[in-house]
Amino acid sequence: MILLLLQVNGGRAFIFDFPFASSSVQTEAMAPGFAAMELFFHFLILFSLAAAAAAASPPKALVLPVTKDASTRLYVTTLQHKTPLLSDKFVVDIGSAYLWVYCDEGYRSTTYRSAPCRSSTCTFARARDCNLVCMEPQPRPGCTNNTCTGMVGNTVAALEHMFTYGLLADDVLALRSTDGRRVGPLVTVPHFLFICGPLILLQGLPSGSAGMFGLGQWEVSPPKQLASRFGLKKKFAICLSPSTTSPGAIFFGDGPYVLLPGVDVSKPLAYTKLLNNPVGISHGSYSTIEPTIEYFVKLTSITVNGKAVPVNATLLELRNGNGGTKISTVDTHTWLESSIYAALEAAFLKEATAMGIARVAAPTNWPPFRACFSSKNVTSTRLGWAVPEIELQFQGASFGWKIYGSNSMVDMGNGVMCLGFLDAAGTANTASVVIGGYQLENHLLEFDLEHSTMGFGSTLLLRQTTCANFNFSSA
Repeated sequence: MILLLLQVNGGRAFIFDFPFASSSVQTEAMAPGFAAMELFFHFLILFSLAAAAAAASPPKALVLPVTKDASTRLYVTTLQHKTPLLSDKFVVDIGSAYLWVYCDEGYRSTTYRSAPCRSSTCTFARARDCNLVCMEPQPRPGCTNNTCTGMVGNTVAALEHMFTYGLLADDVLALRSTDGRRVGPLVTVPHFLFICGPLILLQGLPSGSAGMFGLGQWEVSPPKQLASRFGLKKKFAICLSPSTTSPGAIFFGDGPYVLLPGVDVSKPLAYTKLLNNPVGISHGSYSTIEPTIEYFVKLTSITVNGKAVPVNATLLELRNGNGGTKISTVDTHTWLESSIYAALEAAFLKEATAMGIARVAAPTNWPPFRACFSSKNVTSTRLGWAVPEIELQFQGASFGWKIYGSNSMVDMGNGVMCLGFLDAAGTANTASVVIGGYQLENHLLEFDLEHSTMGFGSTLLLRQTTCANFNFSSA
């Protein structure tokens, strides 16, 4: 007898029992055994084919690690790209249109292809201009003529005027599949579109960065390219970790999004509508032609300890590219229009004083926090310092976004903590509210590009998990 155990792609196991005649029986009596052996090999072939088909089936979702850079406090992911595959670091920018890559030096890949001017690829990417000024004797990645170009930029807050044109190209990109609980096999996109950016755009990015990974609302942004390539739902979710060593995650496709010890953070979520910005991105003197790349939502009110903060409602409206509330991963903290900041600071100070929390002088280092307090007599909880609770209410959402001490207060050392919100006076921000990375940490945000909604949940600390708890170990 032979017992055969077959398991298809980590799924259901099948056991088959094949009887064989013993060696003591006569040859003519062994026919049934040979028939069983033949049947055995038929099953072996069929299940081998089934296993191969299952392995080649498209993934249900994809995942990337994202880690906070200790020096810049920006969020960085690692991508595998080129042929042969190499790993490079890219800054995650939820408000940019493209993946852009520094190509001028050391870009070596046997599968790199530039996009010829007026090709269908250029039309799809809305890359309208044509490069004819590469003067080098031999074409190379980042320097080819008759190649269409697109606008790329370094969108880090301190470099808002750093925009230029880059050449459109494609190459291999590889990332991990997932069932929402842990990483699965590596999958590849043979012709992933990106733009070659020049050296100047690397200024201010974390050391060793090769470019920026855009997640914006654009036909060739990574979320839409990946959804199209693998037939995924047109959605992605970000879960930023405050740790500089333990990564958070970016998910592409539908949930579940399960974090250790088995918490599905894809629910419950409150949903609010994504707003259409009719004039596109505005950075100083530069504005994009195309609208709605960044993610805007309608903030309706702010409370501190349940008490309304007086805010000019007109500032919360998105009109002609001004006002409204934007989500950003390249702004390290939340920026508020001056009158909104002043109202929030006053309300927070009043409630903090009532709780016996003493205000102290603000440190002079960057960021320029203004409202700072002594942390020496403030209770520390699993939600951070026990300070006044800030809550943001969004249009249509079933519950508010509560901001506890872990996301509202920044530890400055020496017994000083500061309110982690900034006055936008003197900046180029056109949005009245820019919710930055520090306030996003340990919250899951889900962006549904097909239904134009943003889902958000309460801090994961309430559920005794964190964004650093996705299982990145292989199955």
